[in-house]
Amino acid sequence: MTEAEWAVATNPGPLLAFARDGLSDRKLRLFACAVLRRMLRFTDLQHVGFAVAVSERFADGEAASEEMREAETAASMLWSEFHLPGPVSAKSSLGLVAGGARQITRRNAVKVVWEIENIADLGGVRGHLRSSLFRDIVGPLPFRPVTFSPAWLTSAAVGIATGIYDDRAFDRLPILADALQDAGCEDADILAHCRGDGPHARGCWVVDRVLGKE
Repeated sequence: MTEAEWAVATNPGPLLAFARDGLSDRKLRLFACAVLRRMLRFTDLQHVGFAVAVSERFADGEAASEEMREAETAASMLWSEFHLPGPVSAKSSLGLVAGGARQITRRNAVKVVWEIENIADLGGVRGHLRSSLFRDIVGPLPFRPVTFSPAWLTSAAVGIATGIYDDRAFDRLPILADALQDAGCEDADILAHCRGDGPHARGCWVVDRVLGKE
């Protein structure tokens, strides 16, 4: 795969296959969580959102295995209640999302990603959106490193990035770009990504680099 192909791909499968070996489990899991979050419009059931939130915290080392098991148990009970065979309907869509919540609490991040990929199209998260989310999380790193100067990591930049990460406040990314530019950053990839239309997700490669996350 070339960088030009990477930039325009609308099927996340080849992107995952190409970049997977160089990605941390954290990045893979956060991508899966980002996809499943876009399926939560099907339901406001708290156990589903809880499973996604726990999985995100597990990716960051902030949730213990016991909490993951609790989230998985709750999601499995929901899946059993709502899952129906056959064509997708309003009720079976709940089963689809509950099944995704059950999968998102698995320990193996690679399996989590592929399980979520298996239901994403049915859940209305189309390939072009998933591909964009994956590029948001991975960035250009499979092709060329982007060096962050320590001088750019001012208290202002780090503070803005922390707020974006904790609050999923991706509308603040242009503010982060301004802070990085004020600190001397003129990297076109970094600034354009922050000022672009997105979509963005927890694990956005620019925010991660500012915060020192992998």
